[in-house]
Amino acid sequence: MRILCTNDDGYLALGIRVLASAARTLGSVTIVAPDREQSATSNSLTLHHPLRVRRTTDGDLVVDGTPTDCVILAVNELMDERPDICFSGINHGSNMGEDVLYSGTVAGAMEATVIGIPAIAVSYAGEAFEDLDAWEDVVASVLRGIIEQDDFPADTLFNINLPPIDPAQAALELPPRSLAMLTESKRIRTTRLSQELGVRLKHPTYREGLGSIHAKEWC
Repeated sequence: MRILCTNDDGYLALGIRVLASAARTLGSVTIVAPDREQSATSNSLTLHHPLRVRRTTDGDLVVDGTPTDCVILAVNELMDERPDICFSGINHGSNMGEDVLYSGTVAGAMEATVIGIPAIAVSYAGEAFEDLDAWEDVVASVLRGIIEQDDFPADTLFNINLPPIDPAQAALELPPRSLAMLTESKRIRTTRLSQELGVRLKHPTYREGLGSIHAKEWC
């Protein structure tokens, strides 16, 4: 099985290392990922400058573009053969509800789905991202459980969120070939707009995030 791995946190992120390692238990893996973080880029394309690709010493392909760019380039130019499946992630943070509309992780998987390649997006809902490598066996088991389904639906994107629990506990609660499929629902969220006031600026600038609204003055 030929597997394409991408993400939106950049090629140096631990998440894609764990995902690729888990994927190698299922087939041959090619990593094509952004050269930097591309969170919340959704399905955006790079249209205003040429895309550049370089190969790392590990053989990974790095693109100065979005996750969607990465998938398009991988399928049409960079891979010798069309991938059988695309895995995107593991995202550093959850992607639930309306998050899927903004997520670069989900967008990478969606682009593969649009061009006829089955795809799975994987995100981690916890905060201990440095411990993601402990999830490798669980992720491999989950991916295997999905792709080995006889009725794997065509033109379908699977979006997986790993819970913020001990992966050993998750392994115990996930019997082989036992998967629950859920549809996305609305998520309760608040948006933080932090106002940054500059002495030399005529107008304030803002940064978006989650939580409460607060202002910050630049010195």
